[in-house]
Amino acid sequence: MTKPPRWLSFLLSCFGDPNTLEEVQGDLLELYAYWVETVGERKARWRYGLSVLKLLRPLARRNETDSITHFLSPAMLHNYLKIAFRNLTRNKAYSFINIGGLAVGMAVAILNGLWIYDELSFNTYHKNYDSIAQVTERGIRKEGNRYSGTSLPYPLATELKANYQNYFKHILISQQPEDYILATGDTKLTRKGQFIEAGAPEMLSLKMIRGTWSGLNDPHSILLSASAAEALFGKTDPLGKPVQINTKMDAKVTGVYEDLPHNTGFYDIKFLAPFDLWTSVNPWVKEQQWDNWFLFIYAQIQPNADFDRVSALIKDIELNKLKSLKGRQEMIDRQPQIHLLPMRDWHLHGHYNMDDTGPVQMVWLIGLIGIFVLLLACINFMNLSTARSEKRAKEVGIRKSVGSLRTQLVSQFFSESFLVVLLAFGLSLLLATLSLPWFNTIAAKQLSVPWANPSFWLASLGFTLLTGFVAGSYPALYLSSFQPVKVLKGVIRVGRFASVPRKVLVVIQFTVSVTLIISTSIVYRQIQYAKNRPIGYNRDGLLLVQKKTAEFSGKFDVLRTELKNSGAVVEVAESRSSVANITMWNAGFSRKGKEIPCPNGCGTLSVTPEYGKTVGWEFLAGRDFDRRFSTDSSGLVVNESFAKMIGLKKPVGEALAWNPGWRNTKYFNVLGVVKDMVAMSPYEKTVPTVFFLENYHDWINIRINPAMSPAEALPKIEAVFKKIIPSAPFDYKFADQEYALKFAAEERIGKLAGVFAGLAIFISCLGLFGLASFMAEQRTKEIGVRKVLGASVLNLWGLLSKDFVILVLIGFGIATPIAYYSLSDWLRNYQYHTDISWWIFAASGIGALIITLLTVSFQSIKAALVNPVKSLRSE
Repeated sequence: MTKPPRWLSFLLSCFGDPNTLEEVQGDLLELYAYWVETVGERKARWRYGLSVLKLLRPLARRNETDSITHFLSPAMLHNYLKIAFRNLTRNKAYSFINIGGLAVGMAVAILNGLWIYDELSFNTYHKNYDSIAQVTERGIRKEGNRYSGTSLPYPLATELKANYQNYFKHILISQQPEDYILATGDTKLTRKGQFIEAGAPEMLSLKMIRGTWSGLNDPHSILLSASAAEALFGKTDPLGKPVQINTKMDAKVTGVYEDLPHNTGFYDIKFLAPFDLWTSVNPWVKEQQWDNWFLFIYAQIQPNADFDRVSALIKDIELNKLKSLKGRQEMIDRQPQIHLLPMRDWHLHGHYNMDDTGPVQMVWLIGLIGIFVLLLACINFMNLSTARSEKRAKEVGIRKSVGSLRTQLVSQFFSESFLVVLLAFGLSLLLATLSLPWFNTIAAKQLSVPWANPSFWLASLGFTLLTGFVAGSYPALYLSSFQPVKVLKGVIRVGRFASVPRKVLVVIQFTVSVTLIISTSIVYRQIQYAKNRPIGYNRDGLLLVQKKTAEFSGKFDVLRTELKNSGAVVEVAESRSSVANITMWNAGFSRKGKEIPCPNGCGTLSVTPEYGKTVGWEFLAGRDFDRRFSTDSSGLVVNESFAKMIGLKKPVGEALAWNPGWRNTKYFNVLGVVKDMVAMSPYEKTVPTVFFLENYHDWINIRINPAMSPAEALPKIEAVFKKIIPSAPFDYKFADQEYALKFAAEERIGKLAGVFAGLAIFISCLGLFGLASFMAEQRTKEIGVRKVLGASVLNLWGLLSKDFVILVLIGFGIATPIAYYSLSDWLRNYQYHTDISWWIFAASGIGALIITLLTVSFQSIKAALVNPVKSLRSE
């Protein structure tokens, strides 16, 4: 009988089984012989082939389904992992690059994930998180910009309690948190605290260690955090013990609560005291009207209430009250509306929650960077796996020829991917743990790896599986697609079209890396631009001391004399607020009966005559305050922004009055104009400010003798303070340190972006190094031939490096517009910002190019130096 084609056995071995072979063998051979006799051998082969395919199609489907169960069996999985492990140990450099790159990328993703979780879980420590809100005010400034603030007038709380109590479980008035001196016996320390109404412990669901939530019902009580209680009383029971606050408020401890975690808005509040205790020494508070904003109001809505609905009911309370007052038109024009800001928005949105800006953008930024860095590591795995395709091609061909299905091959390559990812994940946990202290310092966090949290391990498992799938998907599908006939004949081509996906992935890598480099440069440039901004005073050697006790009252002259006599100080002055802040504002002034409004408010700072000499301000016109002239009590020193606002070229000598009618419409003469002092944000325009003489001050400004180092001067200054004001600890701040805090958020962004950019470049270079080594290995014989024909090392280096240079340049071309538009949008958040210069992009591109050449040159030069006799020996 005529034999059938050889590929019958091949098809049956691939799709059939021995029983199937016995059943169909006879019928198929009889058909074949019949067709040979009737239509000839050539047509018989075509008919025979079609018949075989029709018969085996359903069989192939059934057997493929059965094979899925087969390759998922424990024995097959064990086999896959064994082969994968052998491949890793056989190619140690490849394995190191893949595992090391993935570990770094996964460590970044873990750190970013912990950071993002901490941000998103802010304030969830409080059980009433979903029903707590802070009452805020929104409005529109004269130039059309919207604003939002948390400082509110005292009568608003009274109005809410009188007419809207049904919608609230708690309405609590609070003084703004400040630093206070706590004293008991000989122990004195400074802690930040808040005077708030009695419902606060219940509303905030404080975890009481001693006492109960009702502790603040006593108007002379105080609740201490556990750390503050230990600092004051050690290990003894503090309940019932007396505590003096700022030497003028006497209280007793009625409770101790657990310290709040770092990711809560009340984290740094170390004690709570009754609001009535504060008003007992500040009786003016309850006399204030609707035009004085200085208090916080917190609220907890009823379970059946809704934030938006209640906000709509109360939004016009303040506006209606202002309309009933005379001379408040500039306040009415701002269209103030009362709004409930839910606790869930305090941190990420805060007063930015009118649109999707503010700290929430940082969460998106860090999340995207983490994803991109991990993606770069996955791209390395894909690239190196496909670059080794010729080495794996024969393996694939042999497996297919002996009956392996494509699904089995896919599972084999995925097992290698998951093994690499699993090893990388273990290493990434170690890297993340070792990096956490450093990361916490940069990010200003207290993060830790939650080893005992099942959710963390479930998330890690999902994260590992997803990474393994992403990293292994392309290599698995690509390598398993090879045709066994072509592979085993040695005619497989993985040439230019096969390398296109790999080149695309390299371009993506360098697009991300160059974008991060440019972003880091712009952020750093913006910070330096603001730091180098003229601030209008000399902050070096300027010491700031806050007056926290009543014992400071009436002792300034004695203190100033003693400090100057110590030789450590050249001048001392008092002021209402610190040089790094403005706490008093005015809505406008008048000149010759004509109003001069301050659309966004003017700063008003009361000082003593030596203030200018102490802080070192610079005069543009006129003179400073002088104790010799009693008329200076009715004088003003204004900054240049204020002078421009009132529109006078020569404001010195002009008479101005506070408007509307404050200080009984008393006129003040402008004595001088000073350069703008940056007291608020260094990224915003300078606030128009007036300085005047008054006796009510909260800060002491001390100019250290420049001939003496701070280390020498501070003990002498402290000795004077302890002598004259023994009840207060000597707490001081340096003006330059206070000013530096204004850059903290942007510097964190810059440092994190810089670190991530460096890691992105590192991961990309790992991938390039691996690709360059494989490329050099694949072109060994070509290099040998070229050297025999006279090619120099420089020629060969250029040949091997050219492709990578082109890919980097393409990545740079894509990254440039992305970085430009995104950073232009970011800089628009700052009124005072740097420009985006072309040289930053050029420097970033050149830097990426140099790094690329350094990375690939080692392999390129190494391949070019190989003796051609060795590379051509097999020929």
